Amino acid sequence: MADLLKKPFGDHGKVHQITPESAGWRYVGFSLYRLREGESVSEVTGDREVILVMVAGKATFTAAGKDWGELGERMSVFEKTPPHCLYVPSDDKWEATATTECTIAVCSAPGMGGHEARQIGPDGIELTQRGEGVNTRYINNIAMENEDYCDSLLVTEVFTPAGHWSSFPSHRHDEDDFPRITYLEETYYHRLNPADGFGIQRVYTDDGQLDETMAVKDGDVVCVPRGHHPCGAPYGFEMYYLNVMAGPLRKWRFVPAPEVEHMF
Repeated sequence: MADLLKKPFGDHGKVHQITPESAGWRYVGFSLYRLREGESVSEVTGDREVILVMVAGKATFTAAGKDWGELGERMSVFEKTPPHCLYVPSDDKWEATATTECTIAVCSAPGMGGHEARQIGPDGIELTQRGEGVNTRYINNIAMENEDYCDSLLVTEVFTPAGHWSSFPSHRHDEDDFPRITYLEETYYHRLNPADGFGIQRVYTDDGQLDETMAVKDGDVVCVPRGHHPCGAPYGFEMYYLNVMAGPLRKWRFVPAPEVEHMF
């Protein structure tokens, strides 16, 4: 079985750390901090760019030689308000000090020095609907292809209502053949409401060599190295996830699974 489901290794401090080396791929990194009020964390970016996402709570930030003040507003992702985020380029450093209990996601990918540090959101991020029927979900685009904020990163939030499907119809982005398809590795950081709920995510290839179906719980991360990757929220459980994608080209082009091609 592929090791795609990553459980948090604690409930305080750094609770996730996924690197290209640990994931067995080349581009995407993801880590997560859960801090108490007054606690601080700092990192150097090295050869990678990062987007810091205030998943919940508030913190003050310094980065790229600048004081960015306090970022964050929502105390729960399920408020569905736009996130406060900070882009930090490669060869730089950042520091955060929690002003409330908070959760900070660190999304990373190779940096090339093509963009300067900047705040992303809440202005300019608008919750938008995608899909219809029980395939309806709601998107907060943080830094997708239309937002020229980064060298490599593509980052978005998705809210899936209870009883609905997301990342569906099934699609893949695992070949470097633009404009037909792009190669993008991807992580899903899942939250559930209520927190004791669960969701389902399947990662599978057309040839069946990879076919894993996972029960995801609140705080889990799923790695998608290749293949299709739909997920579902059972009735009674609302699902949130933070997507991080990166590859050799900062464009999102995908190919549907044969069994759902007629749905596109």
